[in-house]
Amino acid sequence: RDISMVLSSASKLASYNMFLQLSFRILTFVLNAFVLRHVTKETLGIVNVRLMLLYSTILFMSREAFRRACLSTNAGKSQENKNNVDRNIKWMQTINLLWCMLPVGIVITVFTTYFWRNILENPDPSMVGNYPEAVVVFGTCACMELVAEPLWVVAQLFLFVKLKVIAEGLAILIKCVVTVALVLFFPHWGLVSFCVAQVSFSFTYISIYYGYFIWYIKSSNNKKSKDFPFDRIGQLFPQVQSKNRENLVDMTSAKLTLSFFKQSVLKQILTEGERYVMTVLNVLSFADQGVYDVINNLGSLAARFIFLPIEESFYLFFAKTLKRGKEVKEQPLEDIVAIGKVFYCLLRLVVIIGAVILSFGIPFSHLLLDLYGGAILSTGSGPMLLNWYCLYVLAIAINGTTECFVFAAMSRSDLDSYNKKMLLFSILFLACSYYLTRAVGSVGFIIANCLNMLARIVHSFYYIKKYFSNFPQVTSPLRGLIPNHLVIVMLVISSMLCLLSEYYLCCVYGWPFRVAHIIVGTICFLATILVIYLTEKEVVQFLQTQFISKHTKTKAS
Repeated sequence: RDISMVLSSASKLASYNMFLQLSFRILTFVLNAFVLRHVTKETLGIVNVRLMLLYSTILFMSREAFRRACLSTNAGKSQENKNNVDRNIKWMQTINLLWCMLPVGIVITVFTTYFWRNILENPDPSMVGNYPEAVVVFGTCACMELVAEPLWVVAQLFLFVKLKVIAEGLAILIKCVVTVALVLFFPHWGLVSFCVAQVSFSFTYISIYYGYFIWYIKSSNNKKSKDFPFDRIGQLFPQVQSKNRENLVDMTSAKLTLSFFKQSVLKQILTEGERYVMTVLNVLSFADQGVYDVINNLGSLAARFIFLPIEESFYLFFAKTLKRGKEVKEQPLEDIVAIGKVFYCLLRLVVIIGAVILSFGIPFSHLLLDLYGGAILSTGSGPMLLNWYCLYVLAIAINGTTECFVFAAMSRSDLDSYNKKMLLFSILFLACSYYLTRAVGSVGFIIANCLNMLARIVHSFYYIKKYFSNFPQVTSPLRGLIPNHLVIVMLVISSMLCLLSEYYLCCVYGWPFRVAHIIVGTICFLATILVIYLTEKEVVQFLQTQFISKHTKTKAS
């Protein structure tokens, strides 16, 4: 197993995922700016909170556990499967296990759509029509997309890094174009426009994955790779071999899936907790939910564009490098040394990015919201929401990076133990969300999320410290959490200068003063980047070797 090759592929995947997330967020950013001026706030709240929560719940609960378990499987590691017969059986078991998510998804879809239609409060039909039909459409689309999941996992295991970018990017583009066209030319359609757009996304996404694999299997490209085990598309569907009827799925992976499934339930509650509180407890009106969601999307721009692709890609690196289920001390020392260095630089990188966002985000929150949505967003609690979200982004950066290692390193018994702790985190988070929202309004959701992230970060720190204590030769990656002191000083000075600029310039109406505020921020930002470049040599080298140079080489080739 060549650890440098896996690291290179993970870095390339992170780069492509960042490009995908950037494109997605830009399209969504423009779409929301357009939609804000053509639909009601109530419609935004229904679509972006109620319906998208249904969609994400079905997908996450149905596929996340299978994804994580099968990405940790040994099926894709051909070096460890010298017997082709055993290897083919292993792949058959993996594919069969992946297809089990479809019946699981159907059950979850039936339950959730019934709950959304008949238990939750429905909007006033005179204000937002076709809600029951929209619930069915969004639920069905989520369930349909599960038929592409086995192909998604195979693509990840064989590092088809461009396929995900093309499939999701093109599907999102078509969805955005359809939404804008229908909202512009058929404004009276309301939720119907968003339903048609969601159907176009699902159809495009599924078609690209199946189209690509049909082409790849029939072409000569796959014959150049001895590792690729499929020579016909039928092998990507459930199979039964007469000699192995009793071993249709790998029970080790199945048990791991069950452990991840328990964890996925709790993780989904923690990830989408504020939307569940809004939806089930009705602490905010549909209009307030719409405004909160727009600001939430703006605040999560960096988290989705930068940190989520890093977390997904380096989870794959850790999962393919670490030997799950074995004693910690049995891990090869050279692998642990390499992982320790990567983990150290990764932590330092995300902390610096998060600190920069916090330092510059707070002084520019009001201006950003005013430019994006006008007085609807920049007045009231909008700027305060975005300020707190900047702090939350830093917490997301640390938590996501530490957990991608922890989840890859934990044994099944560790995962089961963590699930019980996640249950406690979930209860505390929901309680904090409810009471803080009643006390301070929608800002309470962000504060509750920060407290939840803090609890999870502390748990991850404890596990990481204990894990690396078995290897005294390896420097603890947690030392990467504190940037160089010159960087910290520069961030504090820049933030203070920008806050003063906002107070004295942005409070005066008129574009010349706003432009002056932007110029001050730009100078401070460039000075901060220069200090980071001169003082954080390891981080700069990590970026150059794992992201920039490899991306350049790939593009050149």
